[in-house]
Amino acid sequence: EAKAPAAQVGQTGPLSRDAIENAAYAPPAQPTPQQGSAQPPAQTQAQPDPALIRAQVLLERARFSPGAIDGLAGSNMKQAISAFQKAQGLPVNGQLDAEVMGRLRAVGAGAITTTYQITQQDIAGPYLGAVPTDLAAQGQAEHMGYANIVEALAERFHVTEALLRAMNPGADFNRVGQSLLVPAVNHTPLPADVDHIDVDKSEGSVRAFDADGKLIAYFPATIGSGDNPTPTGTVKVNGVARNPDYTYDPSKLSYGDGKEKVVVKPGPNNPVGVVWIDLNKPSYGIHGTPDPELVGKTASHGCVRLTNWDAWTLADKVKPGVTVRFI
Repeated sequence: EAKAPAAQVGQTGPLSRDAIENAAYAPPAQPTPQQGSAQPPAQTQAQPDPALIRAQVLLERARFSPGAIDGLAGSNMKQAISAFQKAQGLPVNGQLDAEVMGRLRAVGAGAITTTYQITQQDIAGPYLGAVPTDLAAQGQAEHMGYANIVEALAERFHVTEALLRAMNPGADFNRVGQSLLVPAVNHTPLPADVDHIDVDKSEGSVRAFDADGKLIAYFPATIGSGDNPTPTGTVKVNGVARNPDYTYDPSKLSYGDGKEKVVVKPGPNNPVGVVWIDLNKPSYGIHGTPDPELVGKTASHGCVRLTNWDAWTLADKVKPGVTVRFI
């Protein structure tokens, strides 16, 4: 039986290629209470803004990561804009305006979107289906890969799964050759080796500097928690492990209520994601995450959690002995 023609992507709709490349950004109007009503108007689900998608791609291109690209005006994006404004010598208010967009455009020339065609390898996986969340079940899994092709492609293009679907309405993700509209994200290495790192616990961010003290990358981060706070002071990097196992050893950890040692196999849905940057404080590190959309929004067990792609980018230029300062 012949399949219907593959859905055309990027041509029409609120998140078309043209809208993402060119739409002007207008801050949302503040709702006003209806006259005679004590109840505020019902909150509607925020919809991705094509101009914010463009700004988030440009921020990442300039090395000021907004975390997972979602087209929404969230806290990670505001912090990334603030960091960019500070680096550019602009007034720091975290607001996207014409001056910020102009400078971002100057730093990150080129198209914001590109087209990707799904391959047989993309469809083949292997995928987990349901990702186990219980640590004991994770320890039994053969691998901790992606749940499905949508999660895999979303991570490859640094977007949330919701935005990938919204940019490609009607797309058949199980069709070889299906075209997808995706962000033209930055896959190039950082411009220099990392000399030292600042982890800002109050802001929830990681800044990487070169040997001259120049800021070369900014990343949003999930840092510490009440039951197992992130350390204060200065530590050093021991080394980097890519695609690591994750070991839960209750005799060495101060969190969790597990009684047995569990080793979880590698994969992007491993509890520490695809990278572990080991610090010379036992059981502490900078690492990836199985939930990129939650970075900067949830607590970590004392470690520093980045999106998998940000952790990979940072690890690529980190060597043993790099200083990490918690401030």
